Amino acid sequence: MISIAIVEDNAGVRQNLQRLIEETPGFRCVCACDCGEDALREIPRARPDVVLMDLHLPNLSGIECTARLKELLPDVQVIIVTVYDDTETVFKALRAGACGYLLKRSAPERILAAITEVREGGAPMTSEIARKVVEAFQSAPPPGPADLNLTRRGHEILQRLAQGFANKEIATHLSLSVDTVRWHLKQIYEKLHVRSRTEAAHMFHRAGSPPPGP
Repeated sequence: MISIAIVEDNAGVRQNLQRLIEETPGFRCVCACDCGEDALREIPRARPDVVLMDLHLPNLSGIECTARLKELLPDVQVIIVTVYDDTETVFKALRAGACGYLLKRSAPERILAAITEVREGGAPMTSEIARKVVEAFQSAPPPGPADLNLTRRGHEILQRLAQGFANKEIATHLSLSVDTVRWHLKQIYEKLHVRSRTEAAHMFHRAGSPPPGP
């Protein structure tokens, strides 16, 4: 059973999403909020697996709400569901910690598939949003390995993260404790200005970083 929270100020859209989730086997809506302030109060109590987040909210924006939720619940998966499709907004949302980005005109089946996909480690995006992300990466000059500004140990951990290793596997490979790996990952996220494993891995691959030497 996948638990889902909704943050959407449009009552009709919010109710439609809630109905879609409640009527789908294997999905459960644990809370539905109409503003970011309510979301920051209710979602940490409900502890959902996935949050469907609108961007245009009164007072607190969906981007700021996403960033603050990720601080409170680092493991929660946030999927943006919005009408905004400009590249700058997309990247702001991803930097805030979102791991998926759908447009509101997406079919209900696509939204349900995105929830399942993100729980399996994917990063679901509407096709035109994915194209914008690809084009932005292709047009931007990649940083060199030195630009990552990591310690040797940080580089070793980031390399294995980019290869898909879990924290426990990284700890085993490098003869470290899991807590030490978590500490290094926190430092890596801060230095690279990212909020997720996916973003950190992208930075590593873009830098063309070679494997650390013996």
